[in-house]
Amino acid sequence: MNPANNLILVGPMGSGKTSIGRRLAELLDLAFVDADRDIELRTGAAVGTIFDCEGEDGFRARERAAIAELLATDGQVIATGGGAVLDAGNRERMRQRGFVVHLDVAVEVQLQRLARDRVRPLLQREDREQVLRELSVRRAPLYAEVADLRFDTDGMTTTEAAAGLLHVLQERWQRGGMAA
Repeated sequence: MNPANNLILVGPMGSGKTSIGRRLAELLDLAFVDADRDIELRTGAAVGTIFDCEGEDGFRARERAAIAELLATDGQVIATGGGAVLDAGNRERMRQRGFVVHLDVAVEVQLQRLARDRVRPLLQREDREQVLRELSVRRAPLYAEVADLRFDTDGMTTTEAAAGLLHVLQERWQRGGMAA
């Protein structure tokens, strides 16, 4: 068992961090926080607008501050943005303050799940598959580095993935030193 007060979900866009995280939080009776949504609430602007106005570096600075603040609280399921692992400080804070689950998904499944998405800044290009493959090559080793557990969401509904992950968590994670 690996005790931690927060459950942190990392992984590529389309892996189910928000939808699975929300369901897991209900099942575990924990608060749910989507880090990207938290940033939007703090700034009053959509992630895409932040990217447009401040660039990716500006967004990542906001993300770093938001994650540090979110991790100062216990008893949460936190869905991070796909690029949150790019920052070494974020990775260290996640390891120190939570049990980190890497929700993984194949690029082909990402393409299906994100087919109608028109808001993610990094996908606002014609070559979506190439973008997702490049992001995977860069980020997969960082997800593996930070994760206590890898869970593949390919071929699962949100309900199936949440139930399957909950089963694994019951064997691998203790919440705040007490059985989850």
